[in-house]
Amino acid sequence: MGAITVGADVGGTRTLVAVARDGQEVARHEGPGAAVRPGRAMSSAATVARVVREALNRAGHLRGTVLVVGAAGAGREPERRGLRDALRVEDLADRLVVTTDVELALEGALGDGPGIVLLAGTGSIAVARLADGARARQGGHGWQLGDEGGGYAIGRAALQAAGRAHDGRGPATDLLAAIIQATRATDFDGLVRWSLTAEPTEVAALAKAVLARTDDPVAGAILDEAAQGLAGHVEALLGRFDGSGPVTVALGGGLLRQAPLRERVAARLAGLERARVADGPLDALAGAFRIAAREAP
Repeated sequence: MGAITVGADVGGTRTLVAVARDGQEVARHEGPGAAVRPGRAMSSAATVARVVREALNRAGHLRGTVLVVGAAGAGREPERRGLRDALRVEDLADRLVVTTDVELALEGALGDGPGIVLLAGTGSIAVARLADGARARQGGHGWQLGDEGGGYAIGRAALQAAGRAHDGRGPATDLLAAIIQATRATDFDGLVRWSLTAEPTEVAALAKAVLARTDDPVAGAILDEAAQGLAGHVEALLGRFDGSGPVTVALGGGLLRQAPLRERVAARLAGLERARVADGPLDALAGAFRIAAREAP
């Protein structure tokens, strides 16, 4: 039996796992998000392990040769080490590599070359790899410190717009009824109670309601603001590149796979002199397989 490579792209709202046999992908499986939060590495690892085992089962295998996990929230060594230690206990593969979702995206979109990766899921971040290999970043500091244009920011803006519409302080919007339905609240008072205990990922999930209602002026304005914030991440990084040639910008993450936001961001990036948006969706798992190829015995 040849090498069994497993890649896991772990975000706040979903975990996507792919299995390859001798370099050829044979299975994919999607499960719930498992982004790493301080002190919760074991919970994240348990979710990742369930999704990995399901993907392996679909491929007809029990374990992998190499498992590469790129997780949101694993940028700091304590969280990365905690996730690595917890996954080792799960015994999913002979070799284990734990890195960040950004690292997978850079490998998958740019290979060894320079450029910028812009990711938007529950949060948002842009990372540049310069010609000399140095890195620079914008955003990615969490929902309390920024993450402009990410799912949490969009969801919170939608909640605020719903509150203003209910009170008559803002324009009427279909988002009010849509959010009440999405949260399974029975009325506005129920929505208020839901909002007081909602986790960041639950608020971020409300972005779906906004993306589905682009004909609503309020929803459209929220997406325009999100696109402006995301494009701002990239604009701040473009000046780090030497010369005057174009800089490849790859768009990834769950939100930027959605046309309403991706098109808005691409339009703003087109107005930046040096930005050249890469064609097609970014497949972070291709980056996982590139990393795994370097780790394979």
